[in-house]
Amino acid sequence: MKRILLSILCAVAFVLPAWPVSAQAPINLSLARVMYNSRKATVKPQGALKDAIDALDRELNEAWRLGRTGEARRLIAKGLVLLSGGAWTDALDYASSLVLRTDRVFVDTTRPYAVRLEQTYLPSIALTRSLVARVAITRPGPRGAGRGAGAAAPPAEVVKDLGTLDGVSRDLRDTPVVIDVDLAGLADGPYRLRVQVLDGETSLGTRTLDVVANRGLDERLRRLEAEASQAPEASRAEALYPADHVRLANLGRIPMGTFDLARELARAEQALPAVKAGEDPYDGRTGDLTRHYLLRPAGEIMPYRVWVPTRYDGKQPMPLVVALHGLGGTEDAFFDSYARLVPQLAEQRGYLVAAPLGYRVDGGYGSALSGAPGDAQARRAQEYSEQDVMAVLQEMRQRYRVDESRIYLMGHSMGGIGTWRLGATYPDIWAALAPISGFGAPATVEKMRHIPQIVVHGDADPTVSVAASRAMVAEMKRLGVEVRYIEVPGGNHADVVVPNLPAIFDFFDAHRRRK
Repeated sequence: MKRILLSILCAVAFVLPAWPVSAQAPINLSLARVMYNSRKATVKPQGALKDAIDALDRELNEAWRLGRTGEARRLIAKGLVLLSGGAWTDALDYASSLVLRTDRVFVDTTRPYAVRLEQTYLPSIALTRSLVARVAITRPGPRGAGRGAGAAAPPAEVVKDLGTLDGVSRDLRDTPVVIDVDLAGLADGPYRLRVQVLDGETSLGTRTLDVVANRGLDERLRRLEAEASQAPEASRAEALYPADHVRLANLGRIPMGTFDLARELARAEQALPAVKAGEDPYDGRTGDLTRHYLLRPAGEIMPYRVWVPTRYDGKQPMPLVVALHGLGGTEDAFFDSYARLVPQLAEQRGYLVAAPLGYRVDGGYGSALSGAPGDAQARRAQEYSEQDVMAVLQEMRQRYRVDESRIYLMGHSMGGIGTWRLGATYPDIWAALAPISGFGAPATVEKMRHIPQIVVHGDADPTVSVAASRAMVAEMKRLGVEVRYIEVPGGNHADVVVPNLPAIFDFFDAHRRRK
């Protein structure tokens, strides 16, 4: 269900010298740069440190401009180490270059399995002899808990020691090391493959890869796909989601996240009879639901999270809140984070809630994030992100009785940016907007001048400057837009959300769409 837990909303992320290293799909580059920029804004480097960071930023901007993602990751990792008071050493440089890749992170233990130890760039360290690699399968630590590049692996239970490989190349870009992994005898569940590279007895760095082992997985997925293929096309997504998620994660297009394979397979198999009959497997159910549909332009099955109040009976229309997560979050953010207050308020006040993924954790809901590379892949993700939100809205209209005069849009951080972006793009839909800790283009306010807005921002936000919301609010006031602006003294990027959610729902309670 969940594709990733790491979120820009978590201030603790800013103290890490680098980022998690336990996923085949590396941490999103836009998120990594936002982490770096936020850390920079918090530290406010001076003197020699400022000179070093300024020089690094010039290199980073050039690597970013040229699309040299491996070099960009190296520079961001270096910058985070410097900003944390550490020294960027040759060993850290080498460790940061390492990556484990494979064609499967969801693994059928009845099949042969291999991973590759590679490098994303050539580090500066001088090596005069071939290296060795120690390989083991361990129990995984908490998902999303990462280490800085080169940090010693925390103690972990070794499930299977796979021994030592000699003759590891000094240049793993040219000659990756293929490691055959013996999974025989492993019980179903999550594991962590750990590879430590050594020069003699000196450790140069450790990389880990989270995998999920499941005996007979491939056959189970084949059966699920075969039976779902007999169902009406409109209802297949609920049964096909596990296979689609496994496919994308195995390709490295999405992180494994906290996807619970056993639970999702069971859920899909439970939904299968209704799906084959062309029925909605969630018909009549209330509370917290995770739903799925096919985003046709992308050719992917997308998850979205729904809250259906217990009082909903389909007879009377209900207001709907569309909630957009921040950079690095997922459709789960407004359900599992923010003190889980959004579902509580929705239940108390009688609101449907729909939270889309927005295609990718950095999709931007149609907006290009500041400094993001302008290549075709990034632009396509932005387009799909916007389409995902609007498709989820259409799904809600089709599956639930939605009050068309009371459809609201809210979001935090990247979601706040998306709220202003989609508010201006589809101004005839929304009854009110609630951007939190976001930014927008004042020139777009004219398009949504008829939409009441409640805006929340902390004046000590190190991630998105409060000046961004001030500029939007100033333009609203100039154009006579109904706006309530809550600027939180001392508020940072994340801590302003929960205390102001009741006020946002109060604002929604008071407004219907103006015709």
